[in-house]
Order: sequence, then C-alpha cells, then structure tokens
Amino acid sequence: MSCVTATYAVDETPPSGHPLRPGAAPRAIRAALLPEDQPKFDVAYSEALAEARASQDLTELFTVLEEWRRIAVIQSDPARFHQAARRVAGLLTGQSVPDDEPLAVTRAKAGM
Repeated sequence: MSCVTATYAVDETPPSGHPLRPGAAPRAIRAALLPEDQPKFDVAYSEALAEARASQDLTELFTVLEEWRRIAVIQSDPARFHQAARRVAGLLTGQSVPDDEPLAVTRAKAGM
C-alpha cells in the first residue's frame, strides 16, 4: 500500500493569475460554482476540514479542494458548462438534448 502525504507551503508574494489556479482559496472556488452546487461544496469542505482536524493529515482536504476547483473552473463559464453537460447527456442517453432543456434536467441525465 502506498502512503500519500500532503505538503504545505506558503508563498510570501501576492497571488497573481487566475483566481482558480491550482491552490485556489476555498472562497474563490465556492464563488465560481453554480449556486446549486455551493451547498454541496460547503458540506464536502466542512467534512474534509473535520477529517483533517481529527487525523492531522491534510491530504483529503487538499483532494476535496482540488476536485471542487476543477468543477469551479468548468462552471466559471456557464455557457461552456451547459454545453459540456448537454454533450455528456447526449452521449449517455443516445438522444440529442433540446437547447431549451433546463440545466438541472440535463445535469441529471449526465450524472453531473
């Protein structure tokens, strides 16, 4: 069994670049998510914080933040996210997705 450990580093220089770059702040990740996903992020983040507190290991916290950061990057462009959801739903169902279908319905079909 391989042991994975987390590392911690602080960069003293002010952050530059995209707010959703790797290592993004949790508040930036949350802000870029669709409103319906923000509560899901809150729960996952809280659970990962509690686990990190109990285990004194940040690996799971960093993993959760990275997973949500990737989702936030895609969702930060809502049109692109809707297009991706439509594409996945179409591939999974074998049927074209109407342009006017609500995003929640499309996401359910796509398992997103």
